[in-house]
Order: sequence, then structure tokens, then C-alpha cells
Amino acid sequence: MTGVVSRFLRGAYILWIVLRYGLDELVLSSFRKPWLRVAARIVAFGRPLNKPRGVRLREALERLGPIFVKFGQVLSTRRDLLPPDIAEELAKLQDRVPPFSSEVAVATIERSFRQPLDSIFSEFQREPVASASIAQVHFARLRGKDGRHVGREVAVKVLRPNMLPVIEKDLALMRWMAAWVENLSADGRRLKPREVVAEFDSYLHDELDLVREAASAAQLRRNMAGLNLVLIPEMFWDYCHNDVIVMERMHGIPISQTQRLREAGVDLKKLARDGVTIFFTQVFRDGFFHADMHPGNIFVSTDPATFGRYISLDFGIVGTLTEFDKEYLAQNFTAFFRRDYKRVAELHIESGWVPPETRVNELEAAVRSVCEPYFDRPLKEISLGMVLLRLFQTSRRFNVEIQPQLVLLQKTLLNIEGLGRDLDPDLDLWSTAKPFLEKWMADQIGPKRLWAELKNQAPRYAKLLPELPRLLHDFLRERQGPAAMGGGRRTLEALLVEQRATRRLLQMLLAAGIGFATGVLLMQVLWNWSAMANAFSGFFQGR
Repeated sequence: MTGVVSRFLRGAYILWIVLRYGLDELVLSSFRKPWLRVAARIVAFGRPLNKPRGVRLREALERLGPIFVKFGQVLSTRRDLLPPDIAEELAKLQDRVPPFSSEVAVATIERSFRQPLDSIFSEFQREPVASASIAQVHFARLRGKDGRHVGREVAVKVLRPNMLPVIEKDLALMRWMAAWVENLSADGRRLKPREVVAEFDSYLHDELDLVREAASAAQLRRNMAGLNLVLIPEMFWDYCHNDVIVMERMHGIPISQTQRLREAGVDLKKLARDGVTIFFTQVFRDGFFHADMHPGNIFVSTDPATFGRYISLDFGIVGTLTEFDKEYLAQNFTAFFRRDYKRVAELHIESGWVPPETRVNELEAAVRSVCEPYFDRPLKEISLGMVLLRLFQTSRRFNVEIQPQLVLLQKTLLNIEGLGRDLDPDLDLWSTAKPFLEKWMADQIGPKRLWAELKNQAPRYAKLLPELPRLLHDFLRERQGPAAMGGGRRTLEALLVEQRATRRLLQMLLAAGIGFATGVLLMQVLWNWSAMANAFSGFFQGR
């Protein structure tokens, strides 16, 4: 009963905020249907709604609390869905909330470790150094155990207590509002509010999992170990729990404090290039990137041993790319700079994310109208993040399903460009990115790739060789089955999936054939050498 009353009161408060800031008028006026626009004017009558719509939305989210602030931050990354004025205003939202009491933090730590605070840390700063809606951070020094980590300076991240019930309550209300907007009209469905709320739901629950964040940090640290451009804090796994994680404390200058960096002797132009190198290495080499690289999470080391290297913090948001995603990005950027707009359109069609009725020539014309104006500028003034954004926005007009990981990458790329150009206004992002794209493309189609793939897949192909006739028979029967039985019409998406499956099978057949032929050839060579050796052996023994 208490939960029902609590949800009702929260819902009533949200409704009051919606009316207070005119969000009902904002939603209705964004639709194209005349009767909805008339309804927007009616509901706005008598209310002082003189502030811009983006400002009203931002202020309303701030009044609704930290969960809605985070929702606004996530929404600001979906520039493929939002008008520019609203996206720009939501980007100003700051995830800053008052810290919870140090007593609560200590109690959370002791409950997680099942031992007193003093037996874990020789020093513990009760005043948090950072506080956000999900967690806060305290500095401390480890006592160590079994002679390990004794006296190490650490940062202790503590989850804000009782977050899950609050999040679930607000998410339930968001889902209801999203369903209402989506059912209102086709324009509401075009904005995909339920998809955005589902994406936010996943994002929030990921951030609540501190062990997942620690694992992401450890993966990035391992990936970046040989690059010598960025420092990732070490995670102390013996001290990591669901509500608390302990990591190496990092010392550096915030990247936003450019004057301090100059005074310390940091080469800002090199720092800008290094940031781009780090990002494209994570994207095209590793397919795993830090997706929350705003200035608050980036520092620069002044330690003599690691001077001038980036320090990355806060790994609650990371992105993962498949080989297909990387190919889509690399080929899109390459085709863009060649002004091959037909290829850009074809890449969108080949992705399988488009409706069946999409025509290549229409999409090509739309892409040309978006991209061609960029070439009136010097290369150093071209924003790859904005190019990707404009491509997404154009694709959205053709109902292309933009993948969440690519939206996350586009947002991160904009952050990287912003950081880089704050450090060096003359940064030419394309000249830094181009070698990564070219190397990745060469690695995908060159002989080294073919040889590496053959070596990696040889054991698998050897096992599959006896199965090839049956696999081919099953595949052909599956293709002919629906036609023979009078099955329903196939959509273009199904055809594309089948096309990719066919291509994979043909590649497998070709590679297996090459592997089989190579094996036969090697066996023949070895047999001939063996026969020759036996002949020589017999000849010398006869003598």
C-alpha cells in the first residue's frame, strides 16, 4: 500500500512539473498533425511559457531529480532524434548532487567487507572528493594483506544507498509516459520514446554494477598497456564488491585547465593528437572504447615517469564494436572523403538496418546534400563526429535503424574532438584518423589477413570437411523450402541476412577448399621427399 501511495505522489509531482514548465505544450507542438498543434496552443493558453523549449525541458529535468538529469544526459546523445536546440540545452545538464553522509558510506563499506573500516584502510578521507547520482568517491590508504598493497593510495567508489527502488519507480513512470507519446501519433512513434527509455534502463543498471565497471577498467588497462599514451587505474580485486570498488589513486591536472598544463610544460598539440590516437586505437584495433570521455573524467599526468600521458577515470559507460560495425565506420569515412556518396548509401543498404522499400539513388541524393557543403572548408575544420551525426539524421529520415553502439561512438567522437580542439585549435582530426582507417582496411583485405584467417580457422575447417555435403544440402533445402511449400513473402531484411549467410558459407567453402588443397599439396611434397630420402638411403646402403 505504501508503495502505491509513493508512486501516486511521485506521479502527481511529475505531472505538476510537466504543467509548470509547459512540457505538455512542448510535446504536442513537436507533432505535425494540425489537431495536435491546436491542442498545444490550447494547453499553453494563460501560462507564461516565454523561455525557449530546450531551457524549459532542462530546468524541468533538474527539478525532477538526479535520475531524470541522467535521462536528459543520455537523451542529449541522441542527436539523431532530437532537434539541435534541445540537444544542445540538454548537454548542459550536470550530474552533480549533494553527497550522502560519510557515516552511510562507512556503513556501506563495512557491510560489504564484513569488517571494520580501520582493518581495511590505514587512512580514510571521510569528505568525498566527488559525488554524483549513482556513487561518490573517497580517497584512502590500504593497510594491505598478506604483504600486498601495503600503504597504497587508493580511490574508493561507494554506491549511493537504496538506489534500485528509486530507479525502478522513476523508470516505470518514464515507460508510461513514453508509451503515451508513442501512441499519440505516428510522429510520436518516429521519436522512438520507448526505445530511448529502454536504452536508458540498460545504461542505469550497468552503472549500478560497480564490479562491471571495474572489469571494463581492467580490460581497457590491458588493451592500452603497450601504447604508452594513457594511464588507467589498477583495480584491486580483493577489495571490489557490488557496492564498493577500490582502485589506484591517480594524480594529475584536469585536462580542462589548459593554463596549468602549459605552466607544467605539457605539449598541448601533442596531447591533442594523442587523444585522437587513443580513441581510434580503441575503436579500430580493440573494438572496445571508453565512452564517457568528458573533461571531468580526463586528467594529464605530471609524474616524471609518465609525464604528459592521459589519465582516464570513470568506466561506467563503455562501447563495444563488432567487426561489422568497424567496417561500416571505416568505409563510410573513407567514402565520405572520396565524395563517393553512392557508396555511403550502399553501405547503409548493406547494413541490413533499412526498410525494404529504400532506394539507393534517393538515399545517395540525401547523403550528397548533407555531405557536400563540408568540402568548402579546410580538412582541419571538418568534424568527423558531426559528419557521422548528419549521416545518422539523414538515415533516420529513411527509417534506418541506427545501432545504439554507433550513437554512443558518435557522442564520444564529438567529446574527443571538443577536447582536442580546446588543446589545439588547428587539430586536423582527419590526418590523425586516416592512418588507422587505412591500416584497418588493409588488414581486412590484404594477404596477411587471409593467411591469419586460414591459420586460425584451419582446425575448424578440418572438422567441417566431412560435413560439407550435408551442410550444403541443408542450406539449399532451406532456401527452397518456403518457395516449395508456398511460404509467405520474404522481407528485404531476411534476404540480406540470407545473403550474408550465403557469403559466409561460400567463404567457408572457398577457405576449406584452399585448406584442403594446401594439405594435399603438402602431403604430396612430404611423400615425395620421403620417397626420395628412402631411395638415397637404399642407394648408399647398397654401396
